[in-house]
Amino acid sequence: MEVKKAVRKVEGKTVFAMSSSAVPVCRVDNHETVIFVTKDCFDNQFMEEGAGLDSLNWDCINPATGPVYVEGAMPGDVLKVKIEDIRVASWGTMAAIPDNGVLGDCISGGKVKRIPVRDGVAWFNQDIGIPCAPMIGVIGVAPAHGEIPCGEPGSHGGNMDNTKIKAGATLYLPVFHEGALLSMGDVHACMGDGEIMVTGLEIPAEVTVTLEVLKGVSIVNPMLEDSQACYTIASHENVETAIHTAVKAMTEILMRELGMGLEDAGMLLSAMGNLQFCQVVDPKRTVRMEMKKTVLKKLF
Repeated sequence: MEVKKAVRKVEGKTVFAMSSSAVPVCRVDNHETVIFVTKDCFDNQFMEEGAGLDSLNWDCINPATGPVYVEGAMPGDVLKVKIEDIRVASWGTMAAIPDNGVLGDCISGGKVKRIPVRDGVAWFNQDIGIPCAPMIGVIGVAPAHGEIPCGEPGSHGGNMDNTKIKAGATLYLPVFHEGALLSMGDVHACMGDGEIMVTGLEIPAEVTVTLEVLKGVSIVNPMLEDSQACYTIASHENVETAIHTAVKAMTEILMRELGMGLEDAGMLLSAMGNLQFCQVVDPKRTVRMEMKKTVLKKLF
């Protein structure tokens, strides 16, 4: 009789920056399924009703659970993260913060809002229920150089705030250091593309993922796929640069996978590719370029 291996649960240790010097919380096998228990982006500081921005410790923002050392992952490999499930808590938090977000210059005192989640619906008020679509805001590996705060996106992943990084999707991350050192957090029960007010519905969660090390392929920036589409992802202080990077990466994939020349690949993208914003509130903006799987069956 086959004995089913228990799923490992990772909890209790968080980092506020991704770095190759971070001490792994555990080592996991290639192909292993892991549950990450995550705090919200405020480090669970607003769990009590009535807490305000004046009580917030700004040094404890965007904690990520981990890092996890993945056996066999080496620089130049790709870490495949299949997102199996995201289970969120029964309450989440949003905030309007002065000088933060697209409307930040219009906000004076700020506001913290606690929002209940019941049966897959987030009740913004007694009249407006928002269907939950849980997604991971912060997920990444140790960057190539130095340390990067968890609140910042980059080629390592990080705070991409990409609504497509949800259950059923598979994220591909470049590996820069032995073991990859994967961390994640900042789950949202729901969030609109752009995250224009800096917060989605920030919420503690349990994220179940299956990890696999891919050999013989290499990528520069994160990529993503789900049942409907493939996506290239890029982040940069200049949104035009992020756009160019994501579009160029998808163009190169179309040329390779479909045997097209540059001109045809670009025209195909212009005809049916979708350029989408992930977040426009971090110092580095994040965008994604989408191509439906009716045309592009795979990324590699």
